[in-house]
Amino acid sequence: MRSSSSLVALLALVGTSHATRHAEIVHKRQAAAVAAGVTLVPAASGTSIPPLSSITFGMPSQATLPVSKTFSAGASAPVSGAPALPTPFVFNLADWPLEDHIPDTDSDEVTMWMKELEGKNIPNIPPTVDGSCVNDTAAAADAANRGWWTCGGYTRSTDIVACPDKFTWGVSFDDGPSPYTQTLLNYLDQKNVSATFFVVGSRVVERPQVLLEEYMAGHEISVHTWSHKHLTSLTNEQIVAELGWTRHAIRTVLGVTPTTMRPPYGDIDDRVRAISLAMGLVPIMWTRTPDGKQFDTNDWKVAGGLVAGPDSFATFQNILSNATVINTGFIVLQHDLYQITVDLAIGYTLNAALTHNPPFKLEAIGKCSNLSTSDLYFESNTNKTFPSYNNSNHGFDIDGDGVLELQLQSAGFTNMVPFFSTAIVAGVIAMFV
Repeated sequence: MRSSSSLVALLALVGTSHATRHAEIVHKRQAAAVAAGVTLVPAASGTSIPPLSSITFGMPSQATLPVSKTFSAGASAPVSGAPALPTPFVFNLADWPLEDHIPDTDSDEVTMWMKELEGKNIPNIPPTVDGSCVNDTAAAADAANRGWWTCGGYTRSTDIVACPDKFTWGVSFDDGPSPYTQTLLNYLDQKNVSATFFVVGSRVVERPQVLLEEYMAGHEISVHTWSHKHLTSLTNEQIVAELGWTRHAIRTVLGVTPTTMRPPYGDIDDRVRAISLAMGLVPIMWTRTPDGKQFDTNDWKVAGGLVAGPDSFATFQNILSNATVINTGFIVLQHDLYQITVDLAIGYTLNAALTHNPPFKLEAIGKCSNLSTSDLYFESNTNKTFPSYNNSNHGFDIDGDGVLELQLQSAGFTNMVPFFSTAIVAGVIAMFV
């Protein structure tokens, strides 16, 4: 979720000695957390996770793990109806935009992807200054009309915002694949927990083998843009480029194209929604309570040096208490980009969730939303119950090469457009008519 480039720069400036200088602050924060009634639990047994008080900005790094499995071209996919794995991905710099930068919008690929917006009702909402409320007070004042999630938590019926069943935990991790994702995957496998991974296109082309392992292990894969920028601050063409290149990267590695996305920072408004939906991508957010509390572990703040491990875990414990006051399940925001965020997940938050009383059911978001896994990818989707909205080109050009890889069928949409609940489909229809 949070900007990888800014945090990497911060981490590069600070060595392990910084952890020593922060020790006193960390202990004070820990004492404050205890005084506030926060239970500082030990790490999950059988792990090498450090004590919670030691999980802080500048902590010493541990060795990363290699991928545990390799997969050959032609291997069967874990999703019913999905094609076999394609030829192994080989990165060619000339084939892809500059990593961690907004892709150029004058490429042939973006020109082709822009055609997916033709005939759609894309609201004429001007871009925000930088995606923040404080630096764009005019847009913030109009947040309700814009449907701007960042300023006020506004959502639409097209957004997936919670698991429907109470005490069901929608497990999600943003911003990978990273060098630390494999450690998380090993833990999830041991605990038999599935998750939804919102992947950044720039990371996909860096670590395709990790993405393959996520997918082949049965986890869900979703789009999280190419360079992790605030989407409301971008032009229509830039948004299309961010989504299109990530969609293309995932399909090149896995052979399937996600039908869902999550905006970085949760920064979405009605313009971004309309563009995403026109490209066949249904937005998935994380849960807010009616009074505005977010199911955000704030693990990214520890990696950024803004808080220490005990502070993040205190936020997490508030999440657990909030879960009892809402009538649905919930979707939680976590990250697999840094060792700190993975340590917090496998050592503390997931461990606490798995041992919670009353028990939580931990599931990937598609599963907890009662969606068939086949519905989560264009190539395997055969759901014809609700033909949502017609694509004006009668298909999607995922590769941006002028050839429609995914065609509309005469008897509904086959391998084409995501199909979800009646509420979501009704919202999609309303947006595009």
